[in-house]
Amino acid sequence: MSEKPSVIKRIFKSLWVFLNTSRKVFLNLVFFIFVIFLISIITDDSDQVQVANTTALVLNPKGDIVEQKREIDPADQIMQQAFGQQEENPEILLSDLLMVIEHAKTDDRVKTMVIYPQNLQRAGFHHLQVIGDAINDFKESGKDVVAFGDYFSQGQYYLASYADKVWMNPEGAVMLEGFGRYRTYFKSALDKLNITQHVFKVGTYKSAVEPYIRDDMSDAAKEANKAWLQQLWHNFKLDIAENRNLDLANFDETAEQLYTKLQQADGSFGEYALQTGLIDELRNREQIRTDMIAKVGKASKHDSFSQISFKEYLTTVKPPVAMVNPMSDKVAVIVAKGTILNGNQKAGSIGGDSTAKLLRKARLDDKVKAVVLRVDSPGGSAYASEIIRQEVELIKAAGKPVIASMANYAASGGYWISASANEIWASPNTITGSIGIFGMFMTFEKALDKVGVHTDGIGTTEFAGFGVSRPLPENIGNIIQLGIERGYKEFLTLVAENRNMTLEQVDAVAQGRVWTGAKAQELGLVDKLGGLDDAIAAAADRAGLKNYDVLLVEKELSPRQMFIRNLFENAQVLLPEATSKFEQAANNPSLKQRIMTMINEYEQMNQLNDPRGIYSFCLTCEAEF
Repeated sequence: MSEKPSVIKRIFKSLWVFLNTSRKVFLNLVFFIFVIFLISIITDDSDQVQVANTTALVLNPKGDIVEQKREIDPADQIMQQAFGQQEENPEILLSDLLMVIEHAKTDDRVKTMVIYPQNLQRAGFHHLQVIGDAINDFKESGKDVVAFGDYFSQGQYYLASYADKVWMNPEGAVMLEGFGRYRTYFKSALDKLNITQHVFKVGTYKSAVEPYIRDDMSDAAKEANKAWLQQLWHNFKLDIAENRNLDLANFDETAEQLYTKLQQADGSFGEYALQTGLIDELRNREQIRTDMIAKVGKASKHDSFSQISFKEYLTTVKPPVAMVNPMSDKVAVIVAKGTILNGNQKAGSIGGDSTAKLLRKARLDDKVKAVVLRVDSPGGSAYASEIIRQEVELIKAAGKPVIASMANYAASGGYWISASANEIWASPNTITGSIGIFGMFMTFEKALDKVGVHTDGIGTTEFAGFGVSRPLPENIGNIIQLGIERGYKEFLTLVAENRNMTLEQVDAVAQGRVWTGAKAQELGLVDKLGGLDDAIAAAADRAGLKNYDVLLVEKELSPRQMFIRNLFENAQVLLPEATSKFEQAANNPSLKQRIMTMINEYEQMNQLNDPRGIYSFCLTCEAEF
């Protein structure tokens, strides 16, 4: 009898091994067939990207413009593309856009540029300005630029305003609603759920925790936010006014003003945009197609005008693998983009350990003579920020200058990691400062009591058994607050020592308050105003370099990942798009946008992992476009 179960067990075990092996063989076979399919597409000369002798470059970024793309498994990208799935949150490198515009300027085949920003989602003000500067430089070649779309969001229109001519569909609209910062507040909801909030902070303006302890924005937060939002809005209007030769009084600051102008336009947003000078002409798609064919000729493979998209043109100018001259001196650029978290993090977030490792790599490379830390971050873990800052100090100690270059944001922890640099460069519209510290957690003893759940026991100290199911003892709360105050003092001290200021001077401009880059320069928190190229030149000058190469130091992909990524990027251009090139992008109502904002804010707070629970983070440092 004992033999029978053993035989059955062996049969089922053998059957499972067979099925599992068959499954693996099948999946690998499907994968390799797909890879062979992609390779055949890429190696087929008939489908290679070619630039016509007379053509238009269509600048049509799809997704968010970023300093650094988040890390995604290349195999996952291939499978998404294979099954026709759109990437949920596509990203475009700012450097890729600038590279394309720069090359097209001197490419005799490119006769004109078409800005089609319909699928542009999110972009920081600084990034839009940098692209705008590149477009102005393109126009110096004598080539003209046109922009068109079915409608323009605020950020999309800003980019379009750099064109010589702006065309819009007669049924379209341009809405310049201004900048705002609105958040959702949860205090009453938490009170009704009997959840106890414990908040520890230093800084009158440190408002990241306000949604959990208030039902509205504090007067101090409103005061600070209003100041930098108004400055950004003024600069935004100023740029558009200059691009479009408009008066600043042309912009509508009240609903009544807009209503009056719409009445004059018979309720048509298209006519309103035309009458106010925001656009040059109202044209439908067929009129635009006909005009562009007259300008650059008809495409060889379809009925539209001769054109090459941003993504297609990029494959012709960007090498698959960056070539590095092993003999030249280098200025290393290290991107710190995203929320600062403890430990090792993927690209698109800043890890205390992983970013410090990149800085260490630059420090130990004899060919690297200077370093630029490119910061685009609202902050995060205070501990991780300090780990990164310590590496900046070690680079300086090794005799290599460090320049901090601030992009859209370098606030709280983003300022912390920048503070020790030899120089700090920022855009006039960078959001920086927010020098403050906070800690926060919740306990659920009251909520659990409502359902009859209690925690009790005995410990050898007051700290034993401390957790979210028990009330926070006052003495322990005092200890935590003491740690927060200590962290704030350390923040003030490192800024004072590196900025040649007294503690009192730093404290006066700290308190968690947010500043624009231009104001931060006035206050002594920033040295100079300029972009990444300016910071690189400053780093080279400090290192005494006349001839040098710029080296982007980033996490290295494995040979497998590199192969798959290059394969995917080439195939993605050659495979057909799921939608037509000028199809109207989906534009969801504001309710979805508000829900997504709430989810993003929750995820930002939820992923914070400082081992001491102390954070230098600015959740409000973003203007809504």
